[in-house]
Amino acid sequence: MANPDEQRNGVARDEAEAAVRTLLRWAGEDPSREGLLDTPKRVVDAYGDWFSGYGDDPREYLERTFEEVAGYDEMIVLRDIQFESHCEHHMAPIIGRAHVGYLPDGKVVGISKLARVVEAYARRFQVQEKMTAQIAAVIEDVLKPRGVGVVVEASHECMTTRGVHKRGVSMVTSKMLGGFRDDARTRQEFLRFIGDPRG
Repeated sequence: MANPDEQRNGVARDEAEAAVRTLLRWAGEDPSREGLLDTPKRVVDAYGDWFSGYGDDPREYLERTFEEVAGYDEMIVLRDIQFESHCEHHMAPIIGRAHVGYLPDGKVVGISKLARVVEAYARRFQVQEKMTAQIAAVIEDVLKPRGVGVVVEASHECMTTRGVHKRGVSMVTSKMLGGFRDDARTRQEFLRFIGDPRG
């Protein structure tokens, strides 16, 4: 049973549920009808899950590193990290995958931590370009590698379910730092690893 006095970011749960009831009425529905009685509770629970990234510090995931890697200094790439996010303009879903690579400089991080960094930023209201840059910047800032590459591919429901109603369209963004930006061969190797035809 949800506690109506539960607070999150200074907002009581019952206030959040009341806001959902207001939106239901605005859409033309009756929040008191049987099928919608528990909808405000379910929507608030869903928001707690969808936007849990605000409670995560992506830097923390990268702070535990390993240095005993037998001198390994070649590219490390984690491909096809699936994510779900929400557009900050329309609150509509963004569904996609991220590819993350870096050139270590004496230390590496567990691969699950790279996926957690993507998830932490995805579970916030987002703009894809910003999310791509955030992922690259935090990896560069914490791991201090010789280079970072991030490519994000996603479909935006704000474009497919409203507005221009164009299905089958995906957006690709990339952020290259250090060796990935300055060295065309390094960048091409990364793009080849992730299956990008530009590689």
